[in-house]
Amino acid sequence: MAAGTAEKHPRKVIVASCVGSALEWYDFFIYATAAGLVFGKLFFADFGGKGTLIALATFGVGFIARPFGGLFFGYLGDRIGRKPVLLITLMLVGVGTVIIGLLPTYEQIGIWAPILLVAMRLVQGFGAGAEYTGAVIMLAEYAPKDKRGFWCSFAPAGVGLGMMMASGAFWLVSQLPQEQFMSWGWRLPFLASIVIIAFGLYVRFRIDETPVFENIAKQPEQKSKNPIIESVMKQPRNFFVVLGARLAENGFGYLFPVFGLSYAVNTLGFPKDQSLFVLMTSYVIQISCCILFASLSDRIGRRPVYIAGALFGCLIAFPFFWLLESKSFAASIAAFWLAQMAVGMMFGVQASYFSELFGPARRFSGFAFARELGSLLAGGPAPALATAMVSWASGSSWPVAIYAIFLGLCTAYAVWMGPETYRDDISVDNAETQAAQFQVRTQAA
Repeated sequence: MAAGTAEKHPRKVIVASCVGSALEWYDFFIYATAAGLVFGKLFFADFGGKGTLIALATFGVGFIARPFGGLFFGYLGDRIGRKPVLLITLMLVGVGTVIIGLLPTYEQIGIWAPILLVAMRLVQGFGAGAEYTGAVIMLAEYAPKDKRGFWCSFAPAGVGLGMMMASGAFWLVSQLPQEQFMSWGWRLPFLASIVIIAFGLYVRFRIDETPVFENIAKQPEQKSKNPIIESVMKQPRNFFVVLGARLAENGFGYLFPVFGLSYAVNTLGFPKDQSLFVLMTSYVIQISCCILFASLSDRIGRRPVYIAGALFGCLIAFPFFWLLESKSFAASIAAFWLAQMAVGMMFGVQASYFSELFGPARRFSGFAFARELGSLLAGGPAPALATAMVSWASGSSWPVAIYAIFLGLCTAYAVWMGPETYRDDISVDNAETQAAQFQVRTQAA
């Protein structure tokens, strides 16, 4: 069965990809929220007043494991199928999250507390290295050709939903008295993963393998023996387009929400529950923009929409901090909503675009490894690097805004260098066509 057919319960596929991504990224993002609000005091209390900075750095540690997860599970996804990888990665992230909710603190077991925390963060990162990629590819390989952007947008929309759930969970427990919140309340969002991961596994067990992979499985000679190497050697430009495209999308996605939350609470003195509420509502904007702009890319192409999102992020970099520094509740809402618009414009389009950049026999490996390597370069270091910049600038945010602009310009250039793919048939290998398209465009320029 060719790509673009929707005979095998399309709604079930959309729900499985969207809900699975939401549950998996709920797990991932509650760590980010806790790193900004809790871990510095409970796990890094004896680190000379730099607990929050170190806690945010441990958030970045998970990104070290993600490219390795992308390599390992990307290979499995191209060799044994998309569905089994989706089940394994969801389990890994869920187990790591639940264990974090049970860990003793530094006061209880000393240095072993941060060591165990980092170890579980690595487990989370290893699983996350291919989870989102698998969800996107599942959608892309089922989607009708002319609606691939729209279909694929439900995976990034699921990510936004998961992040909104994480913010909401912490907002609820932040209503507890401070002593109870710091003692046991912060653990509840982590332990709640037992229920939601079980539901995610149930949903994913009920879906079938994608028609594109089923076609490859029927013709073993089509399988790539070394999909990771081939994704770099046969389509090197596309591999680096993914790396560059990730800089702004992933950098903004963690810089503004994760660092922005920490900056608002710890530097500007915003109430914790108020900041979490604003962050939670901002993900409604991201989800809406993911679907809206991905649908637009089905009409005008992936590249123009993606580049517009990167440049919009550059435009709002300084205003984001100016709005926060006004210490107005309404202005803080505007700041986070504008930031999430920029992220949503890129993130929604990214799902279909990255799927279209690699041939079917090496799609999982190329997508997962390049995407997670980009995460390591941008998203992982962003919160800790921004915190260090503010400290270096004596509390001023201007270096962070310049850093955000740099990421946005890099991404705009990388996507401009890439091929346009929204009309491609992803059941076949388009490597030669995409390479020829680039040569024609550069010669014309």
